[in-house]
Amino acid sequence: MVTKQRIDIPVPDGPPMGGYLARPDGQGDHPGVVVAMELFGVDAHVRDVCDELAARGFTALAPDFYHRIEPGVECPRDEAGRAHGFELLPQLTRDGVLTDAGAALDHLRALGAEPVGMVGLSLGGHLAYLAATGHDIPVTVVFYGGWLTGTEIAVSRPEPTLALTPKIAGRLVYIVGENDHVVTPAHREEIAAALAGAGDRHRFVVQPGEGHSFLGSSPEAAEQALGLVESLFRQELDS
Repeated sequence: MVTKQRIDIPVPDGPPMGGYLARPDGQGDHPGVVVAMELFGVDAHVRDVCDELAARGFTALAPDFYHRIEPGVECPRDEAGRAHGFELLPQLTRDGVLTDAGAALDHLRALGAEPVGMVGLSLGGHLAYLAATGHDIPVTVVFYGGWLTGTEIAVSRPEPTLALTPKIAGRLVYIVGENDHVVTPAHREEIAAALAGAGDRHRFVVQPGEGHSFLGSSPEAAEQALGLVESLFRQELDS
């Protein structure tokens, strides 16, 4: 069984940040995982990922990285919702994301979830990659994170987030679908090369036959990928 709740997360520079927390029932502490949301906010898909991780024995927290812009927003997964997400995206800042990621990591530790890793989905994959360069996170799993190689969005400035790869203190695994239209083959080559150049503990994984955001569209691929996450986190967080 899994306990699910909306919570407030203290941040050092303003009102609390909302979040969704899913944790296993029963006694004892569990490793923690911060789950960074997609473009649409902390919506049903992101909550489902938290619930699945909790069912696998992790305390999972999805913070509302939009809380400084439009607290609690959930954009529908249609053209209007996507357009609104792209209105919110430019207002995310690198400093704000790093502050909020740190607050979420600290909050899980305060709840007794220790150690704490991070998972990011699409936009959240970028946010998780960035967080791994600025915080001591034992293991980070990035699912199809975009915009890493350039400076198109504010969180990837002044230099591309990918350029910060040598600052990653823990282990990072990047997972992308073979047919992802957002993360192009050229971008994949750059990301794989950056990770390879930063250390042999990092890993670049291509999911055969899958496109972008396959965690929400392909149950078989999602089960395989989340099984990899569970195995990796058990190896790194329980060691």
